[in-house]
Amino acid sequence: MNQRRRPVTILLVEDDPDDRLLAQDALEESSLLSDLRCVENGEELMDYLYRRGQYTQENSPRPALILLDLNLPKKDGREALNEIKADPELRRIPVVVFTTSKTHEDIKTAYDGGANSFITKPMTFDSLVDLMETLSKYWFGLVELPPNGVADGYGQQPH
Repeated sequence: MNQRRRPVTILLVEDDPDDRLLAQDALEESSLLSDLRCVENGEELMDYLYRRGQYTQENSPRPALILLDLNLPKKDGREALNEIKADPELRRIPVVVFTTSKTHEDIKTAYDGGANSFITKPMTFDSLVDLMETLSKYWFGLVELPPNGVADGYGQQPH
């Protein structure tokens, strides 16, 4: 397993402030050296990824992983997932749907939309810490991810 020296950026798309805080605490408890960034809905997600509005190159590093809730205000997770995976500059960013849903329809829709994984949120904090450990081992220890940064066009507006 490779060891990273710099923190990896994880972008959590979650409208519930308590869930955001729990995820942040769980990541801190895990062994992953991470830089957790949070947005609250699909519109903010796309602004972050395209570096629009308040998001600049300095304050919106390319995420190595997106944890995406499905049920979001403004633009829901399904719409945002479809938009990310339709964009040649963004589609290589792994997207893990991270939701309370367990419905077969949501699972099917997520994978049909290009999700890399579908995970139902754990019910306890200890389980959430274990999940963050597992995610970090898999996505940042075993999997080879595409290069990160501006060289691959990240952050450019769609044409």
